[in-house]
Amino acid sequence: MRKLGLLALILFGYSAYAQGPNLDKDYKAIEDKVIEWRREIHQNPELGNREFKTAEKIAKHLKALGIKVQTGIAHTGVVGILKGDLPGKVVALRADIDALPVTERNDLPYKSNVTSEFMGEKVGVMHACGHDTHTAILMGVAEVMSKNKDKIKGTVKFIFQPAEEGPPPGEEGGALLMVKEGVMNNPKVDAIFGLHINSQTPVNTIKYKSGGTMAAAQSFTIKVMGKQSHGSQPWSGVDPILISAKIIDGLQTIISRETDLTNEAAVITVGKIKSGVRFNIIPESAEMIGTIRTLDYDMKDKLNKRMVEMVSTIAKAYGGEATCEIKDATDITYNNPELVEQMLPTIKRVAGEPNVSIQKAVTGAEDFSYFQREAPGFFFFLGGMTPGNTKSYPHHTPDFLIDDSGLLLGVRTLTEMSLDYLNSDKTPRLDIKPKG
Repeated sequence: MRKLGLLALILFGYSAYAQGPNLDKDYKAIEDKVIEWRREIHQNPELGNREFKTAEKIAKHLKALGIKVQTGIAHTGVVGILKGDLPGKVVALRADIDALPVTERNDLPYKSNVTSEFMGEKVGVMHACGHDTHTAILMGVAEVMSKNKDKIKGTVKFIFQPAEEGPPPGEEGGALLMVKEGVMNNPKVDAIFGLHINSQTPVNTIKYKSGGTMAAAQSFTIKVMGKQSHGSQPWSGVDPILISAKIIDGLQTIISRETDLTNEAAVITVGKIKSGVRFNIIPESAEMIGTIRTLDYDMKDKLNKRMVEMVSTIAKAYGGEATCEIKDATDITYNNPELVEQMLPTIKRVAGEPNVSIQKAVTGAEDFSYFQREAPGFFFFLGGMTPGNTKSYPHHTPDFLIDDSGLLLGVRTLTEMSLDYLNSDKTPRLDIKPKG
């Protein structure tokens, strides 16, 4: 399928803009390198804010290409800046570089046997979400583009981001910290592109969605105060466990009865509840923690407001007190509609129109969203599953597996998107608070 795509590009030379440069020779030369880099990174994974060797490998590669390199951004992040021979806009490309505390179960020659410490426990470490492929793909893009500076009208900024899965407790990290440290400035980024491999989408295919693509993730902590009493005399106390049950039930009515789910999906999940020490004691307090997922800013604001109101009101109705604290984890991954429309012809040209499709929104989250708050962004999904495979495993699992044959399409797509964007006169408007 990949060879057919290359053949079509050669024969028809179709472009969203003027006929672009033919980089087929460079793409063919880079594929084996990208696969080799990916397997080396997979075999040597590192957790968030601890990606020291990965960052060193990236920086060494970029410097060898003659690209200006910045290191130590957001702890272990690496940024490369490549100026083309012609003046123009600035486009950024992002890859995340961190792994997960997962013990790999695959039988691969490049299987990870790395162990580390996570939250005080010894754990296996694995690239169980495909960040190794993202890193290798962007290293490949950097090499191809460094050999074609004469074809670059403007500047390309390569952002290798640590801690996408979240920094260790008590530390800052990820895209938010990179933004705080000015990664989207000097030079100021006009547009940013990113991709995510998907283990359950066939190789050599691309999926995308305009607008709200991945959910904003928030965590919440609900603290319930009752009155302790003997378990045989519940009337002499106020039961925080009973109140907690009523609050959980009430929270779900916000989704099922107050939220317009025909607009976008939304989720409120209580993931943990802690209360009590003994079978015959009604405890004094209870605590619940959970997550909120939204794909629309107005829905997000409404859900947050109603949760705080409902938690307090329900507790009061049963004689207790309760508070609800909500914290942001990631923003909505929002694909700027103007940028999507502008770049879609490029993606279809590179992948082949039958291999490009619209997908539904995902309630998973991505901190790429913080870059999209600073510049119009387009985040899409790249197929990583062997066609016909009936045993593909989801992300964040010990059996997660990616077919390397799909990586070249990632290199070609990001490269061609960058060149076409820089060669165009269009600069989409940034909507600071976009609607889903």
